[in-house]
Order: sequence, then C-alpha cells, then structure tokens
Amino acid sequence: MSIFDKTLNGLHTSLTMRQLRQNIASSNIANAETPGYQAQKLDFERALERALDLDGMRAQSVTHGDHMTVGGHSARVKPDIYDDPDGVRNNDGNTVNLEKEMAALSENAIMYKAALQLINKKLAALKYAASDGR
Repeated sequence: MSIFDKTLNGLHTSLTMRQLRQNIASSNIANAETPGYQAQKLDFERALERALDLDGMRAQSVTHGDHMTVGGHSARVKPDIYDDPDGVRNNDGNTVNLEKEMAALSENAIMYKAALQLINKKLAALKYAASDGR
C-alpha cells in the first residue's frame, strides 16, 4: 500500500501543471514588447484530465523523452502548449495582452498555493494517523 494515493498524485500533477502555466505566463509577460512574439497558452484542464486519466479508459504511452511523468504512474503526458488563438495582433505583430497575462499569473499563483496547502493537510493527516493520534 502506498501513502501516495490518487489525491496526492492528483495534487502533485496539478502543481506540476501550474508551474508550467506560470512559466508560460511569465514568458508571455517578458516578451510583451518583443515584435512578432506570439503569446503562448497551455490547455491546463485537458492536460490535467489526461494526466490523471480520470475515466480510467485512456491508456497513455511514452512516445517522447520530453513527456513528463505524472504522480508515480507510468503514464506520461505532454501538455498542449500553443499560440493563443484569442490573441489580438498589435501593429508590431505581438499578441500578448499584458493585463490578461497578469490576471492569469495571479490566479495561477493562488491555485498553486491552494494545492500546496491541500498537500500539507493531507500529509499532516497521514503523520497524525501514523503516530496513532499521540
């Protein structure tokens, strides 16, 4: 029996995906003044669903060395990162919406902290159970 159940695996995967989302938003912000830069986007929810294999029906296979291992499973997921289709092209060809990216960065940071707090509570409960409540 492993102490790392589906909940901890899911939270770990969420943290990994949120870190990637943070990196993408930060990169978009850093390139807000770069002519011709195309804002990137990560399809977080779909990638997380695939990583967790929520319905148990989709078998993941390792197809590339860049795919990331998810939560101790042999499944690997490559999140979809693509040019933001909602990006509006400026005169210099840049599609970064700075306000939108800053809001996404803030929201993502809050969600990352929430997942981290849940992991801490889960581990504290396991520690308490292991000590027989003493």
